[in-house]
Amino acid sequence: MEWLTGTDAYIWITETFAGRTLATFFVSMIPVVELRGAIPLGVGLGLPPWYSMLVAIVGNMVPVPFVVLFIRRVFEWMKTKSERLARWVDKRVEKTMKRRRVVYHSELLGLILFVAVPLPGTGAWTGGLLAALLNVRLRNAVLCIFAGVVIAAVIITSLTYGFLGIFG
Repeated sequence: MEWLTGTDAYIWITETFAGRTLATFFVSMIPVVELRGAIPLGVGLGLPPWYSMLVAIVGNMVPVPFVVLFIRRVFEWMKTKSERLARWVDKRVEKTMKRRRVVYHSELLGLILFVAVPLPGTGAWTGGLLAALLNVRLRNAVLCIFAGVVIAAVIITSLTYGFLGIFG
């Protein structure tokens, strides 16, 4: 089997259902972009809004358990590699910990709401980091982040395409 190159890959992604689905899925896994960018991408590629939303939710959740379980170890390893990485890690942790009051005061509901609000600096990745830093149990963290991701997906889809776009 020959690998897809340049134009062939573009055609496969834009003109096949599998390509559009996988593009939406993988974009939703990217930190910062997450499902906020994946849902409009999927619809722009021709997927129905409800399907794009569903694929983006699943893709957005894939990295969450790994973030919750391993991000502190990854950060510690990164800090040993260079002073620049250490400063970057410290800045990320400091920025995330500034938001911990929301989760501390409202406990698990706070984590759900933190992830659900589709604003820069919130989402599944940051929610996973926050859960890890606050030592939230994996099961609780994943369930809360999942609930927040679903709420965020409904908000993004309904703001972009209306509720009829989801259910129509």
